[in-house]
Amino acid sequence: MSKVFHGAGVALITPFLSDLQIDYSSLGRLVDAQIENQMDYLVVLGTTAETATLSHVEKQSLVDFVISRTAGKVPVMVGVGGNSTSDVIDQLKALNLQKADGILSVVPFYNKPSQEGIYQHFRAIAASSPIPVVLYNVPGRTSTSMSAETTLRLAHDAANIVGVKEASGNFGEIIKILKGKPDTFSVISGDDALIVPITSLGGEGVISVAANLAPRLVSAMTHYALNGDYPNAAAIQLDMQSLVDDLFAEGNPPGVKAAMHSVGMCENIVRLPLVPVSEKLYKSLAEKTKLLLH
Repeated sequence: MSKVFHGAGVALITPFLSDLQIDYSSLGRLVDAQIENQMDYLVVLGTTAETATLSHVEKQSLVDFVISRTAGKVPVMVGVGGNSTSDVIDQLKALNLQKADGILSVVPFYNKPSQEGIYQHFRAIAASSPIPVVLYNVPGRTSTSMSAETTLRLAHDAANIVGVKEASGNFGEIIKILKGKPDTFSVISGDDALIVPITSLGGEGVISVAANLAPRLVSAMTHYALNGDYPNAAAIQLDMQSLVDDLFAEGNPPGVKAAMHSVGMCENIVRLPLVPVSEKLYKSLAEKTKLLLH
């Protein structure tokens, strides 16, 4: 079975206008640019989308808009997660996901569940999801890391769980997953700084934040790595690293929105409790973005 979420994926921002309403004009241009620059799939309602600040109506509107704009040209993954299993299941029932290709579901945050609790949480979600599920392990945000053993247990026990976005940065655990996973299960980098290392070990590519700003470079880097052209992939990874460091220096997505604003791609606006980056970081992002893109 071919893997739907293979290659370069982007965790789309949600552009806002000055009145904090969603800027669909900028979002449409962003989606078009991703497709034109050979990104393989799009992720809507991820962390980078400021999903925690969106209403249910806004979430559905974003899903509908992105799916309509892509017009079937690339797959679309939708973020559906939370720290209440029953609430996530309710979200799956409430959202219209008929034209989506999969969901991305984060390890429960704040509650600090045990590994057995994480396992049972995702088994319940997989049983309720009408489309394939990609797990999302990001302990820097959730405080709890899903172990390689739990990931592999889910990969083998639930046919509807097709991959994991790994943003733990723990190579020992990632290697265990790569060695023990079924052939149909994808390991996707959740860290722009680790696209080439994880892909070179057998990963399936990336769900990228930086691709909002530089889809052509992220796509090229990922495809070079997937095709075994590590020198060219590494050259792009190294060239981008200083900018990537800045993108996350004061949180995500304020960093990438600031960089995008510097080249006219969107307004430099985030919803509270996030705030725009400092003036010093904005200037650094603008300078590095100009050098990288021009």
